[in-house]
Amino acid sequence: MVALILFQTACAALFVADVFNDIREAGRFTVDLNMELFANLGLIAGIVVEATVLWALLRRQARADRTIGAAQGAMAEMMGAQFDQWGLTPAEADVAAFTIKGFSVSETASFRGSSEATVKSHLNSVYRKAGVSGRSQLVSIFVEELFHGPIKADAKAQQARAI
Repeated sequence: MVALILFQTACAALFVADVFNDIREAGRFTVDLNMELFANLGLIAGIVVEATVLWALLRRQARADRTIGAAQGAMAEMMGAQFDQWGLTPAEADVAAFTIKGFSVSETASFRGSSEATVKSHLNSVYRKAGVSGRSQLVSIFVEELFHGPIKADAKAQQARAI
């Protein structure tokens, strides 16, 4: 987008210089020169609008990136606190985090350098400690907090309320 704006600016400068050269040669404004001048002013106005919109989009993107970064940090902190409350071991917390992020058992095993059986064992322990019956309920606990506030100590009661 920046390259396009720069190219349009170069074209506008060339066209404006050409119009002023034509005015100098003609010695006066003609209908054709007025039309060229207004067309060039339109091009310049378009460049200004494009640059303004691009600047606003870049600022909005930067704000969104900061907001997402803060939310990611808050989510990680919230997950860590909940994992501590449930009494998860570091390995269980790691497996739970991968599960919540949507990774499969085999992907989690690969990331952790462990067997799928070990990951399944950790997952079963996580589900038991969290008071849920599976992956979807585990994930829904954290999604529910994002929409409705703090996680309740009793995950089953929170699940029943969500349904």
